Amino acid sequence: MAPMTDSAASGPVADPIPGPVFPQRLTRTRLYEQVAEQITTWIADNGLGAGDRLPPERELATRLGVSRATLSQALVALEVIGVVAVRHGDGTVVTGPLGATRIVEAIRSHADRLPEVIETRDALETKIAALAATRRTDDDLARIDDALTAMAADIEAGGRGVEGDERFHGAVTAAAHSLLLARLMDEIADLIKETRIESLIQPGRPRDSLAGHQAIADAIRAGDPSAASTAMHAHVAMVSDVALLREHP
Repeated sequence: MAPMTDSAASGPVADPIPGPVFPQRLTRTRLYEQVAEQITTWIADNGLGAGDRLPPERELATRLGVSRATLSQALVALEVIGVVAVRHGDGTVVTGPLGATRIVEAIRSHADRLPEVIETRDALETKIAALAATRRTDDDLARIDDALTAMAADIEAGGRGVEGDERFHGAVTAAAHSLLLARLMDEIADLIKETRIESLIQPGRPRDSLAGHQAIADAIRAGDPSAASTAMHAHVAMVSDVALLREHP
């Protein structure tokens, strides 16, 4: 005789009792997001406006009871969504505060669009670098060198090299002498600026980025479009490794 199955042994199975219907799974708020909200609330409570400075980072971290690393990540998140600007030698300055309840939403919206921005940047800038290697003039090379010098000087002085980074990529784009590609880069300039700020706050990243720029510049100067394209692709991949993207799958 065949063994009796559980269902046969227990008779008819009753319909399962319907369980409670839960809303969408809650997302855990990360510590740096909580800190970003607290900073924004503090800005509002103290009536700070554009141009006003926040306390020094060491003092702010102590007040909030968090590490300097967590505070730095919170400030970068606020910078990329336009709430503050972190200026070398001038501290953190309020630019345009948002309501505290919108901060996490704005930060996560930024993180969600990062992969698409990176893909677009890679597609455009690798082609631009290749064209620059074949079309660059002596004036173009001089502008590229000036940008490298400015970025190196800023990093040496303790800055992040954000302005020099922007100048370098602008000089390479100009050296490609393609009006349409330049217009496309201009269309996503603000989005690239967000990723640039987030990237250059990573430990050691400014110097690594500068080295990547030098490799691109060397290939462009040598008139080697393949090497320029490869160097730009490697550079974009490296600078795209950012904390916000790693923490937002």
